[in-house]
Amino acid sequence: MSAPTPLPPLESPTRPVRFMHQGEVHTVQGLPPTTTVLQWLREHAHCTGTKEGCAEGDCGACTVVLGQPDASAPGGVALKSVNACIQFLPTLNGQALFTVEDVAATNGGQAHPCQQALVDCHGSQCGFCTPGFVMSLWHMYQHHEHPVSREDAADALSGNLCRCTGYRPILDAADQMYKAPRIALDLAPVADALQRLAAEDTGTFFYEARDAADPGRKVRFIAPRTLPELARWRAALPEARLLAGATDIGLWVTKQFRALGDILYLGRVEELKAINPWGPPEAPQGLEINAGASLEDAWRLLARHVPALREIWLRFASPPVRHAGTLGGNIANGSPIGDSAPVLLTMGAEIVLRHGDATRTMPLSEFYLDYMKNALQPGELVQALRVPLPAAGSALRAYKVSKRRDSDISAVCAGLWLRLEGDTIAEARVAFGGMAATARRALKTEAALVGQPWTEATMRTAQAALAQDFTPLSDMRASAAYRQRVAANLLERWWLETRPASPLRADVIQVWPATV
Repeated sequence: MSAPTPLPPLESPTRPVRFMHQGEVHTVQGLPPTTTVLQWLREHAHCTGTKEGCAEGDCGACTVVLGQPDASAPGGVALKSVNACIQFLPTLNGQALFTVEDVAATNGGQAHPCQQALVDCHGSQCGFCTPGFVMSLWHMYQHHEHPVSREDAADALSGNLCRCTGYRPILDAADQMYKAPRIALDLAPVADALQRLAAEDTGTFFYEARDAADPGRKVRFIAPRTLPELARWRAALPEARLLAGATDIGLWVTKQFRALGDILYLGRVEELKAINPWGPPEAPQGLEINAGASLEDAWRLLARHVPALREIWLRFASPPVRHAGTLGGNIANGSPIGDSAPVLLTMGAEIVLRHGDATRTMPLSEFYLDYMKNALQPGELVQALRVPLPAAGSALRAYKVSKRRDSDISAVCAGLWLRLEGDTIAEARVAFGGMAATARRALKTEAALVGQPWTEATMRTAQAALAQDFTPLSDMRASAAYRQRVAANLLERWWLETRPASPLRADVIQVWPATV
């Protein structure tokens, strides 16, 4: 075995952040590494079309689109919408940034069809949220050459909030923009510029500047290119803050004004973005989702294999959050109300942890130790999640209950799975988020199911056992009594949908078919 490549010296020279915006390569240095893209746009580039609403990635007023070099994407550039308010500026290095000021420029200086459609359909009133809607519509326009269904348009706009006009005229605009002559986006100059930036930006990217929360201290933003290099940096700097999509850590800065110290960024490690079959090549048993794979890519693929997961995929945050955030980051963060963990616990997922060149694997059910505490050791990182796919004859469901349907934090999230042998439940896994200090399995409920027929009586027994598994808390999202009642009701819904005799059809339990 060859010796590992030595780490670059810790005093490696800092480099500026370089990215494309408005057709030019911008070079930025000296700003704190936690400067957000929104701050740079409004305070330094003086592009004030992009607005700040919530500063936490919920309202969508700050939506922008990033372009990343990708030979497999149309024009050689992959476009994704993100929230500028929680993206740190150094993460833009080597990318292209498109804002609301750029949209008309893609149509020769005239209003783009998505902008004109909002005008024609009266889709704007106070106008504060409109730039974000424009960017989400423009992003949708670039990915779909023909009108999408009203349901798909609502999903694409679920990260944008409007409290003036309402959504009907905005959804009308999503259809209306396709009735104008098609405007092609010429990405060739962007792809060429990004290729030149990539050629100049090899190896680990170092950026150093003063800490925004502690101006007397200099901190580094370190972005390795390879997984072995990232792992060695992590082992060498165990106190550095690991950063992926910043959809959680960004709020530590914008809401809590925390000093992060040195940042170790995994967004440039392409190997960590891969999703591969897991198991024997001749008969893969599931998916290995590397920790840097985006929430969007991971959930899209999981829902493709397991259609019952489609609704929770689309209700997991919003497209801009799912484009930036990663499944590994969501699991490592370990929020007791996170939506990924209950589903993956139910699917029997394993987690792969790495320290230097060594890895270890454990069931995800053993990873969470207590509130916001996990089994990661100093210098260790999450490398991947191995997710078995349900076998034939099993029934998997995932449910999310929140105050708002779209882009909201769960009060209760449930993952429910069982496998029948004949009429008898041979295996069962039941997991909940929002019911305890961590997302975890309901072991007494599972025991009440295994070995029993899948009948209403068995389901009622499982409901009674559920009360022994959890003692939930009351908070701003739900009371303890509400959570306990809802969790029990979800067991009943699960049974109604999967009971052997006369299961409820999907079309009678979905919102859209009843409202469109």
